[in-house]
This record gives sequence, structure tokens and C-alpha cells, in this order.
Amino acid sequence: MACSWLTKESPDEIDSELRSAFGIVIRSRFLLDEHLLTRCPNLRFIARSGSGLENIDISAATKRGIQVFNSPEGNKTAVAEHAIGMMLMLLNNLCRADRQIRNGKWIREGNRGGELDGKCIGIIGYGNTGSAFASRIAAFGCRVLAYDKYKKNFANDFVREATLEDIYREADVLSLHLPLTQETHYWLDVNRISLFTKPFLLVNTARGAIVNTADLANALRQGSITGACLDVFEYEDVSFEALGSGEKAPAALQFLLSSDKVVLTPHVAGWTQESYFKLSAILADKILDWYHRKAN
Repeated sequence: MACSWLTKESPDEIDSELRSAFGIVIRSRFLLDEHLLTRCPNLRFIARSGSGLENIDISAATKRGIQVFNSPEGNKTAVAEHAIGMMLMLLNNLCRADRQIRNGKWIREGNRGGELDGKCIGIIGYGNTGSAFASRIAAFGCRVLAYDKYKKNFANDFVREATLEDIYREADVLSLHLPLTQETHYWLDVNRISLFTKPFLLVNTARGAIVNTADLANALRQGSITGACLDVFEYEDVSFEALGSGEKAPAALQFLLSSDKVVLTPHVAGWTQESYFKLSAILADKILDWYHRKAN
């Protein structure tokens, strides 16, 4: 079976390959919508290296009998560790202190940090990354609450299954582990932020558009959110390769870029040397298992 490595071309440039393709493996550059799928009459599977499926029209694929795979198991450890690293950086002012020392400033009291120990961590979405994050953050002496609209009875020694109201009332930290769908777009906005009883630290390693950035910036200004660890942004290009182009960055983004209350990374929480291999290996195993079951 022939295999083509097409990472730079546009869909129009690979029309013949699309028409003959039995399977397509993608990351995030292509939008596999219904229009594009009509150009793939022989397509039997789509494999997404990673977790997010927002670039694939699942409904259109299902209607055509196309199997869709992803591999969220492959980078769950990377995302969990990255999230904790960002929290430690923010709580202990590591970015600011490092920058100050490099500029010849030795400021101790102004960089007095805070501890994770004893804090209540609220997790929204208890899938692969949410559960991996929970197991690791619990080791810091945190009390961990998790809510998942589509899962029940998952509590264990390090996480308590909670309602949204529990998290609104008790969380010191809110960590988002949701896919981006119509349901989760702007899941965290001014209305939901107002439901929290006390100020909290936000961690988002999921998708940028789950958070309304303008509302986040206002909450940081007002103190209802004490800080934010953001690996993802609603202003990212669809490929996640850059922040969206434009003459001037939106005011909310400009605020985040200038704020000491924020730690930012370029959508790399799931990108480690180890996850690069694991994502592909897990995806390959799923495809082969499916293929052999169909053949038999």
C-alpha cells in the first residue's frame, strides 16, 4: 500500500491523493469538513495525532462510514506535567525573579511565593489529561475535585467526584481539560466566573476558545481571577502554529502579554520528546487493530 507524506501542500494540490486515499493521518493544519470529505470517495479512516477533533466533521465522517481515531493517551502525561510546571512558575514568581536577576536586581520579599499544598484544585473534564493531572497534583498535598458532564463514579484515592457547584464554592485553582465543541466554546465567561465564591487561579492547557479572553482579562484586573497559566489562546491560527495575524493584537491579548499575573506557553503542553513517539505509536496500534478486525 502506497503512502504519501504531504505536510506542506494545500488540499487543492493533493486532489488526486485525496481521491485515492484509504486513510488520512492529520495533526491540525487541515480542516476535514464535509466539502473536503466529498473529495475522498475511497476514504475509510481519519487518524488525528493528538486529542482534539475540532478540525474534523465527525457527523459527516460517520455518515460516510469513515472511522475516526485520535490518541489523547499519548500526551496526557506531558500535559499534566506542563500544567503543574506552569502553576509552580506562577505561584513562585519564577519568570519574574529570573528576569530580574538577569537585569541585576535581587528582590526577595517581592518574590515571596505561594504553595500548592492545601489548595483545592477543581478539574473540569475527567478524561485522559484531566485524570493524569489529578493523580499528579494530588501528590502536592492538594484536595482534588473533578467534574465531568459525561462521566460518573470515577472517584478514587486522589480525586473526589464533584458537582459544578462544589467547584464554584471550593476551588482555589481551576484546570480545564475539555474538548472544543459548540457546547464548550466560551465555557468560562463573565457569567461563570461570577459563580465562584473566591478568587481562583486558572489553568488552560485544553483549547483557547473554551475561555472568553476578554472576560478573563477583566477578571484578572478585578482580582476575581488571581492568575492564569495559558498554553492555548482563542487567537491561535487553526494550525496552532502562531497567534492569528493582524495589524494589532486584541486588547485582551495585549493585557495578557504584559501581565505578571500570567504565564504563557505556545501550545506545547502536549509536545515532549516522549509524547512525540507515544502519540504516533498509540495511533498506529488503534489503526492496525481496527484494520485486522475488519479483515476478519
